[in-house]
Amino acid sequence: MVRIYDQTSRHNDLTIAPGGGANPTADQGANAAALPVTAGGHKVYGVYISAGNGYRNNATNGVATGSQPEGTHVNNRCCFDYGNAETNNMDTGNGDMDAIYFGTLCWFSPCAGGPRVAADLENGLFAGGNGSSTANTGRSSAFVTAMLKNNGTSTYAIKDGNAQSGSLATRYNGALPTQAGYDPMTKQGAIILGIGGDNSNGSVGSFFEGVMTSGYPSDATENAVQANVVSVGYSKSVTFPVNGATYRLTNLTSGKVLDAVNCGTANGTPARLWMWLNNTCQLWSIAP
Repeated sequence: MVRIYDQTSRHNDLTIAPGGGANPTADQGANAAALPVTAGGHKVYGVYISAGNGYRNNATNGVATGSQPEGTHVNNRCCFDYGNAETNNMDTGNGDMDAIYFGTLCWFSPCAGGPRVAADLENGLFAGGNGSSTANTGRSSAFVTAMLKNNGTSTYAIKDGNAQSGSLATRYNGALPTQAGYDPMTKQGAIILGIGGDNSNGSVGSFFEGVMTSGYPSDATENAVQANVVSVGYSKSVTFPVNGATYRLTNLTSGKVLDAVNCGTANGTPARLWMWLNNTCQLWSIAP
């Protein structure tokens, strides 16, 4: 999958992310057939992010910048993000990002539960307040609604919900972090998916649909969005793995992938963990 289309008039399409400060090599596109689900009774496809996959748009239209206001396949690596990031693929400092993170990485100890929705504001995944918030106990439903809003100068909020039923839970609603650089925010307006602001691409996660707003939405608006999402009726379409699809088998601790030594294909070829080399020696199919 080389392009994810923005269906609004802004046309902020996402393409495969270039290299950045954390990983200078360009990312890979996700397998377009790897995540089929049912929504509204129709078969649709999400984006199945493996380590090394990522999407980005550094030249966006209408995305908040500076201090303007904004709007079980997981791991503990950085960073399964969706949202506002730097326009040069580098970590340029605190407050330069405003992205939703979902995963089990605990940046500010102590953490509770997980996986959890957190705010990636650059140089920190904030569960609430100044980083640690044990009230943010996570969300383990099969489909998760994740919301982050940030008025850029004083306040941010984190909410999550079961995308199949029920209402949103407010995990944090209060002041921006007091560490230097976050108040006011200095957002730059790029859009990322599945990576961190500096192309940190060791994360995994599943993405179905998202929206970024300019402005600070009301609780009533967010509740209406959650009700609409629930009404669609997300459900699993097929059992993983997908017949005929190929996958990178990634060690979640090291970020390295399963590799056939010297691209061998004969019986008895040894396998090893190795860095991702962007070749077929590291792609595997799994019999359903």
